[in-house]
Amino acid sequence: MRFSKSNDVLGTTNRGNAAESSLCTLCRADCQGKCETWLSSLVGRKLLYPRSFGLVTAGANNTTHVGVSYNSLRIQGYAYGAQGLSNGMTNDPDDCIFPKVSLESEFGAEVKTKIRMPLMTGALGSTFIAQKYWDSFAIGGALCGIPVVIGENVVGVDRKSEIGTGPEKKGKIKSAPELERRIDGYLRYFDGYGAIIVQLNVEDTRNGVAEFVVDKYGDKCIIELKWGQGAKDIGGEIQVTSLEYALFLKNRGYVVDPDPTIPEVQEAFENGSIKSFARHSRLGGTNLDSVDQVREDFMSSVDYLRSLGFKRVTLKTGSYGMEELAMAIKFASDANLDLLTIDGSGGGTGMSPWNMMQSWGVPSINLHSKAYEYASMLSAKGQNVVDMSFAGGFALEDHIFKALALGAPFTKLVCMGRAIMIPGFVGSNIEGALHPERRADVNGNWNELPKTVKQVGNSAKEIFASYFDVEKKVGKDEMKHIPYGSIAFWTMADKLACGLQQLLAGARKFSLNQIERGDIFSGNRETAAETGIPHVSDVNDDSAKKIINS
Repeated sequence: MRFSKSNDVLGTTNRGNAAESSLCTLCRADCQGKCETWLSSLVGRKLLYPRSFGLVTAGANNTTHVGVSYNSLRIQGYAYGAQGLSNGMTNDPDDCIFPKVSLESEFGAEVKTKIRMPLMTGALGSTFIAQKYWDSFAIGGALCGIPVVIGENVVGVDRKSEIGTGPEKKGKIKSAPELERRIDGYLRYFDGYGAIIVQLNVEDTRNGVAEFVVDKYGDKCIIELKWGQGAKDIGGEIQVTSLEYALFLKNRGYVVDPDPTIPEVQEAFENGSIKSFARHSRLGGTNLDSVDQVREDFMSSVDYLRSLGFKRVTLKTGSYGMEELAMAIKFASDANLDLLTIDGSGGGTGMSPWNMMQSWGVPSINLHSKAYEYASMLSAKGQNVVDMSFAGGFALEDHIFKALALGAPFTKLVCMGRAIMIPGFVGSNIEGALHPERRADVNGNWNELPKTVKQVGNSAKEIFASYFDVEKKVGKDEMKHIPYGSIAFWTMADKLACGLQQLLAGARKFSLNQIERGDIFSGNRETAAETGIPHVSDVNDDSAKKIINS
């Protein structure tokens, strides 16, 4: 493992076990710190460097020569050249500096979606974490100019939404206040970069979510079909602790476990032996028996969504085996979709069954390596290849670089789930501690600032390194409407952006679209075999020997 429980160089510590992503395997909204992502939400790009400058020397302790993972990939650097210069830049050293590396990009088929950096959120759906901290995530994402995804079941679990139930009204949404709140929160600060994406699962389709969204928002939203995710191979789930709410969800058509309509279950709940209920979504595609049927059903769904008026349609798939991966790439390409998100095993933002999350599916690096292989096969035949986003256990700037390079030129974004939620937690806790009157509204968990925050500062302007950057963008008057979680979001994203610019500059790539597979190499032979990325000792070895023999 690359990450140990504490990092003396950065002064960071994981509360729990460190995962491959650098995050704790169990990330708590009330955490008082301070993993790398948590602390970067406060100090931003300062965390790119060792602490206590002037008093220390620091050396790497990486072990990327062990095992197969994204952490076993290493990033190339070059001693000469400059590629991707733009906006009047020349190859003069005064021009070729890392702050001038352009991270702007775009994705899409006929309609291009512009982004300020190659990052998007994971699908934030019906989990209560997503609901509580939505304003922080959505506003932060909109200000940064990246896509934010509204996940599945938001309308279905909203007790205030109104959905028709009769034969003629079934699937007709009269009102969906939580979904509207989420869309409106993002669009308020949308400035032409990024997008709000609304995801559909089986229940969402039955409830008429797509029809409601297009009727109310037109082409302001992207609609996303969902095949799966990396955390589990069943539908999404939440946990509720109210019998009344469990019965409501059962009546809404969800699978609820244990069944709250059974008298014995109700009696057990009333006596305390059952304390909660799990609400599950349905599996898709159960009525399909062959690849041809899947293709026909998929194409029909895409055609229907476009007939409603959606100009941009995307697909999210999980860490199924190679057949499903090939279907996703081929069908999405044939349908001229705008984006395909491929989520590898290991990630997760909800309450996925733990041993399922540990044991099922294809790990991200294997899945993404095959995605590149299959996309290359299509491209070699002269066929259009859908733009792709890689997801599954990413948190740091080097992860972004490696994922983009591994899938280049097809991968346009990297999708982050848990990592991008942490700033929302931290900022909300700080806001609640500094302003007790807002604590309930922002779902703050602290009564006072912990020492981990006081070491940074005692006011928002002192704590958040990017406070005045956000203020400059929105204006002083609007700043009072910006959640501290969104300021933290911006601050962490700024650290990721700066780190990515530095890595790109070292690879002599001054525009994001110049990144290529040759910009990474494998730290061990096993990783080389699995990814097709050559071993560090083999990359440019032939040209090196020509130099020696010249």
